[in-house]
Amino acid sequence: MQAIHENISAENGHLKNDYRERIELLTERINLLSGTDRVLMTMYLVNGNTFYQMAKLSGISQSTVARRIHKVTRKLINGGYIICLRSRDEFEESELEIARDYFLAGKSIKQIASKHKITYYKAHNITKKLRDFVKSMQF
Repeated sequence: MQAIHENISAENGHLKNDYRERIELLTERINLLSGTDRVLMTMYLVNGNTFYQMAKLSGISQSTVARRIHKVTRKLINGGYIICLRSRDEFEESELEIARDYFLAGKSIKQIASKHKITYYKAHNITKKLRDFVKSMQF
């Protein structure tokens, strides 16, 4: 690790290390995403594009890009899907796929039921189980 410049306090150095660790964690978890979210996060974290550049390329406003990056970052750092992954032995593989669709992709219960070829009632019960589990794991 590089030496910290003498003008930077130890507290600021610690904050920079925390920031670097979060960036590395987010970069590792980009592969959990799909579609536009994956592209935007790759542009932001890997390529270092600005919100302005991403807005021009994607055709959406800068503020929308910024909100979307912030929302996806929260989901990847400590969202419901990550909590479920940490306790993957509690769930069946199909339930983890539903957790991914529900928490990361933001799909509705109707969309989940259609995609996984299950009834709406079953999709609702699984997402309720997932939400209750995530709520119990949060402090």
